[in-house]
Amino acid sequence: MLSASANKLSRLKEQAEEYAALIMEELDPEGLGYIELWQLETLLLQKDTYMNYSQALSYTSQALSQNLAGLRKKSPIRKISTTLSYYLEDNWKRLWVLALWIGIMAGLFTWKFMQYRNRYVFNVMGYCVTTAKGAAETLKLNMAIILLPVCRNTITWLRNTRAARALPFDDNINFHKTIAAAIVVGIILHAGNHLVCDFPRLINSSNEKYAPLGQYFGETKPTYFRLVKGVEGITGVIMVICMIIAFTLATRWFRRSLVKLPKPFDKLTGFNAFWYSHHLFIIVYLALVVHGQFLYLIHDWYRKTTWMYLAVPVCLYAGERVLRFFRSGSYSVRLLKVAIYPGNVLTLQMSKPPAFRYKSGQYMFVQCPAVSPFEWHPFSITSAPGDDYLSIHVRQLGDWTRELKRVFAAACEPPVGGKSGLLRADETTKKALPKLLIDGPYGSPAQDYSKYDVLLLVGLGIGATPFISILKDLLNNIIRMEEEEDASTDLYPPVGPNKPHIDLSTLMTVTSRPKRVLRTTNAYFYWVTREQGSFDWFKGVMNEIAELDQRNIIEMHNYLTSVYEEGDARSALITMLQALNHAKNGVDIVSGTKVRTHFARPNWKKVLSKIASKHPHAKIGVFYCGAPVLAQELNKLCHEFNGKSTTKFEFHKEHF
Repeated sequence: MLSASANKLSRLKEQAEEYAALIMEELDPEGLGYIELWQLETLLLQKDTYMNYSQALSYTSQALSQNLAGLRKKSPIRKISTTLSYYLEDNWKRLWVLALWIGIMAGLFTWKFMQYRNRYVFNVMGYCVTTAKGAAETLKLNMAIILLPVCRNTITWLRNTRAARALPFDDNINFHKTIAAAIVVGIILHAGNHLVCDFPRLINSSNEKYAPLGQYFGETKPTYFRLVKGVEGITGVIMVICMIIAFTLATRWFRRSLVKLPKPFDKLTGFNAFWYSHHLFIIVYLALVVHGQFLYLIHDWYRKTTWMYLAVPVCLYAGERVLRFFRSGSYSVRLLKVAIYPGNVLTLQMSKPPAFRYKSGQYMFVQCPAVSPFEWHPFSITSAPGDDYLSIHVRQLGDWTRELKRVFAAACEPPVGGKSGLLRADETTKKALPKLLIDGPYGSPAQDYSKYDVLLLVGLGIGATPFISILKDLLNNIIRMEEEEDASTDLYPPVGPNKPHIDLSTLMTVTSRPKRVLRTTNAYFYWVTREQGSFDWFKGVMNEIAELDQRNIIEMHNYLTSVYEEGDARSALITMLQALNHAKNGVDIVSGTKVRTHFARPNWKKVLSKIASKHPHAKIGVFYCGAPVLAQELNKLCHEFNGKSTTKFEFHKEHF
């Protein structure tokens, strides 16, 4: 009980008597009713004899199998060139897109700058007007292309084309944010130069200098107030105010509620505030079109180019939103099962619409009208494409997910008959379940897992969700391949003196059938969590994989960080008991599954080292979903091992 308490294992504490009896059974087979201290000490020291299940990798000869050429000392020049080559190999898609974008912006700025440099207005307003107009041209471009990275249907379609070889679709949200940052700079240059530089210069200019500009600003010299209250000024101010609100509430501090505000201002934080404030873009684009039609220094319609920049991206984005609206209405789903697990996780299992086709690793948007009739939120699909249902796992992290859990908890009941979950509901539940709408599927980095020889899937907490579908899909493919092999053996039995004759039609049937080839030979799944109850979320999947994966293609590792690391005296008894129970009953006492639970955090350097030594010359896809800090560490380690082993690691982080 003390060991369980020290390691925050509440369930183990409740079962202390049962596990104490297990130790007595092992050490007191004669039924004397007591054990001596030396016997317990022996058991603690011999725990390794039991711990032969779910080992990370075989430890024998691994150090020797490392690529020795990669361990030799390299000259500084060789080291820099190797680092640079791997950096370019990993980032060339991002670099060429950024270079092209920056080049186009620089070209547009220079073109407009020089255009106004050669006009009379330069003599009055100087470089203020040239800079403002140059910035305005980049703003037109960026206000147009900022919509493209969030055209999710288009990007999901393009992922399956050759464009994916050259364009970094995994970074669509990062590019969206980068363009937003460029828009902020553009606004400062454009609005700032107008308001504090060229307007004052125009007002303070002499009558002689102002005279040629009368055709643009009127015969009498305008006042500062008149310039600002014109259509150009009012629309500009509206856009700036809307953008300040949207940009501020989109920052990490507000979106993730890291800023704590007193009531009622606390409504300005959280995903809701971010989502609703982002819809101010409708006002911004309307104001931008009007702003672009009422220009002081341009009167010819064909030189008012704002609408030309915006036409295609706005139509594409509007088309996407219309498509999502009608498609979500056509995807009618029926809730099959609801379960609430420890750690505030809600599992929703629903019927799969006939037209809903997806790949493992993809995600979909979910709306619950009972919570909000407007909000859509993305969730990884945890069911496999071969399953006849859809499932998602939702962790309570914000205001919307909190309300979603509350709404479903009201319809749930305590489980009966050994079923999982703290609360549960299915089609037999008397209470009506809330309605759900879905939209998708949408592409993500993990959907391309099949192009790698080996997979390393790393999930932190609820970050395991994108990979559950991949593991299930791999398992389904393994089972399907075995069934096909058995079927071909039945159709084409071995021929010999006492074997039946095979006719030509049977032979043609067998040989013409395309054989399923699974490129991915191994998958390593590392799930790191802080709470013992988290293992309930995917208990069924882990047991199924452990039972059906006879070829050991999938290797699973659970890590519980609340427990002191193996070797620490405070967890020694737990480690011994864990090994003993698995040896006797085949179940891990911490996770309740057939998969062993490791304690504390993984040593990622060792993990990658072992995988590299086991799979020389292999292309390994490292997929990660979780906190950004570990993403940086894993990315750095991938670069490090690429430079000193023959194995090629490619790192991908999930973005929504």
